[in-house]
Amino acid sequence: MDENTKTQLEAVAFRRLLKHLNQDRNDVQNIDLMILAGFCRNCLADWYREAAAERGIVMSKDAAREAIYGMPFAEWRSKYQKEATPEQLAAFEAAQKRKS
Repeated sequence: MDENTKTQLEAVAFRRLLKHLNQDRNDVQNIDLMILAGFCRNCLADWYREAAAERGIVMSKDAAREAIYGMPFAEWRSKYQKEATPEQLAAFEAAQKRKS
């Protein structure tokens, strides 16, 4: 497979991941992703911004988050983000300890 085709397939898979997280499963909280997978939507936004910077593209944190969330982060947060439960916070802390 040539590099251009590979990049195109990766882009399609990435867009599908974003759709899945932001439309199909907007009920999945970032803290749950962090507990189970070690990354969340904000991590994806950071990676996106870092990739832009590597290519000489200046992108703000807010612009990167909007690209990942499909809307301004504050809007997504007010629509979908819930307060973390004590159980989630404890699981997150335990996951961070396992990571280090």
